[in-house]
Amino acid sequence: MNRTIEIMDTTLRDGEQTSGMSFSSSEKLTIAKLLIEELNVDRIEIASARVSEGEFQAVTNITNWAKNNNYLNRIEVLSFVDNGLSIEWLSNAGVKVQNLLTKGSLNHLTHQLKKTPKEHFQDVYNSVYSANEIGISTNVYLEDWSNGMRHSTDYVFEYLDFLSKLPIQRILLPDTLGVLSPKETYDYISLIINKYPDIHFDFHAHNDYDLSVSNVLESLNAGCHGLHLTVNGMGERAGNAPMASVAAVIRDFLPDLKINLQEKSLYKVSNLVSAFTGFKIPANKPIVGENVFTQTAGIHADGDSKNNLYFNDLLPERFGRTREYALGKTSGKANIKKNLEKLGITLNEEDLKKITKRVIELGDKKEKVTADDLPYIISDVLSNSVNKKRVFVSSYSLKHTMGEHPSVYLELKIDDKFYNKTAVGDGQFNAFINAVNEIYNTNNLKIPNLVDYLVTIPRGSTSDALCETIITWRNNTNEFTTRGLDSDQTVSAIKATEKMLNIIIN
Repeated sequence: MNRTIEIMDTTLRDGEQTSGMSFSSSEKLTIAKLLIEELNVDRIEIASARVSEGEFQAVTNITNWAKNNNYLNRIEVLSFVDNGLSIEWLSNAGVKVQNLLTKGSLNHLTHQLKKTPKEHFQDVYNSVYSANEIGISTNVYLEDWSNGMRHSTDYVFEYLDFLSKLPIQRILLPDTLGVLSPKETYDYISLIINKYPDIHFDFHAHNDYDLSVSNVLESLNAGCHGLHLTVNGMGERAGNAPMASVAAVIRDFLPDLKINLQEKSLYKVSNLVSAFTGFKIPANKPIVGENVFTQTAGIHADGDSKNNLYFNDLLPERFGRTREYALGKTSGKANIKKNLEKLGITLNEEDLKKITKRVIELGDKKEKVTADDLPYIISDVLSNSVNKKRVFVSSYSLKHTMGEHPSVYLELKIDDKFYNKTAVGDGQFNAFINAVNEIYNTNNLKIPNLVDYLVTIPRGSTSDALCETIITWRNNTNEFTTRGLDSDQTVSAIKATEKMLNIIIN
């Protein structure tokens, strides 16, 4: 019989402990909505009690929204054994579920709280019943539980015996310091679940040894009922178990288990959270990294055309993505063909060999080659009219005086006709785009929407370094990128825009 695994996202609480990270109140509310309505996460842990006035406001905003949309029982907050102060805070913020932080190892209890098990158990009893009296239900964290199982097993089971008699919803088992091996995870959790079959247990993995996903897998094999995850694996030190990877592992390796998570939204939510936080996603991060559905070697692209020889179960379409074929020194004709197909360009075998040779030469120089560069490479190599350059930024003058809006005078050549326009904007590049738009509107033409704008310089460079501007455009439902390189940031953006104008006119 299929078992449904509860997913609790703790991006807004444990994930916020990522070094240098802090969400604003409005960001917390936006991400909470995404997690519940876009990803369909079962529960979300949004904050720690008594942190700050700003945190109180953020929690209140989320509980007000959740109450109006019947999600309030899915909102949880970390609380403390503090003589009722946390419970009062939660009550005032409208929270209905507390995740009570208690001691899961004798070491923590003895040296941090300096209390006996009996004293701690009584404090926990009081916290649970005080919350229960005002309509707040309780889940209990066993902090440092993994070390507790290693070094003070008798204490852990004495505590679990005590908790089993309290009116609590779930017991939460965190590998607080990320020390467990997969075998230990399986052994400890199976031991606990066999002893307490009627209690709901969650597992909370940390990634200090890069074992969080493996440990999650073993916790589920051991019979665990719920998991704590974060978007992009955010969290203290090496972070928590990453949601996207865990979702894929469950679906592909544990077919008897079910999760309610919406796979297709993982990439979208991952990128939105990354944008809010500035927490960059590594290009090779499974499922959500920029490169993970990109074939680089020519032999792989060739195999994809021959019965999908290099496909696995992680099809990009599952996650709202598409397969890409990188261009560079390891490219073969198959890579080039795949990219040309997307552009709607067909070449004969001889021309394809010439283009492949040129792409490999560029890759050997470590120059970036993209699918959007292919029309120019074709034009350059074959010296014919395939996507010939038809739009030229023939002249411009940029002006920015303190206290005034930046302005531009632009001369644009489209085919054999010249156009000129003066425009202002919020910045120099914005003024330039406004001028282009006015020229195109006059000719009943439309330019794509700018959806992303990234400026990079070589690592360790000084202020006189070349900078590369990478602009992502959306034309109807299609997205494409263009790049410009110059010592001046605005000029590099203008060069990237000129490339875009040629792509869309061709």
